[in-house]
Amino acid sequence: MKTYEQMLDEAIKALPEEVVVTQRFEIPKAKGHIQGNKTVITNFNQIISDIRRDRDHFLKFLLKELATPGTFDGPRLVFGRKVSASLINQKIQQYAEIFVLCSNCGKPDTQIITKDNASYLKCTACGTQKQIKL
Repeated sequence: MKTYEQMLDEAIKALPEEVVVTQRFEIPKAKGHIQGNKTVITNFNQIISDIRRDRDHFLKFLLKELATPGTFDGPRLVFGRKVSASLINQKIQQYAEIFVLCSNCGKPDTQIITKDNASYLKCTACGTQKQIKL
């Protein structure tokens, strides 16, 4: 019969070298393809659902930052020029840092509120309010 220490040593050896830590909120990555001279994002509605923000506000931010026209084609978003996936994902990350993640605690439990003709990012986790420009 094995001792406790022997079983503990076997259990420790059986553990993986790296432990994968997943966060409660991960910034979504754009999925799509280039079609001719246009870029098609096929999971735009999923991104909107994940970040829980207004579709038109997010679209306006992306189009301005990427300096390209864009239209909806059913559930897809079509940019009027070729845009690399890394650049699109960088802009999604930037949007999340400004309009989704709390600047104090880093949690995504935020909402955009308007009071006194100003917009604020209010964190429901820690209570922080930060004025933002929409």
